[in-house]
Amino acid sequence: MYEVDARGLSCPEPLMLVSDALKSHPGEKLKVLVSEPHSRTNVEKFVKSRGLTVLVKETGSEFELTIEG
Repeated sequence: MYEVDARGLSCPEPLMLVSDALKSHPGEKLKVLVSEPHSRTNVEKFVKSRGLTVLVKETGSEFELTIEG
């Protein structure tokens, strides 16, 4: 599983990192770590708009998104 650590970053940076990871690791499950609620929402919408599934786990003030498709 490929991991994208975007904690502490504000959009659009997490979104750009996820987009790049999806392109460079097609078909691979991704784990994305973000700390901003709006980043979580934006990444989740972006992933779903591409027909992929996302599971969100909230841990304290951080979010872990597992993406597969």
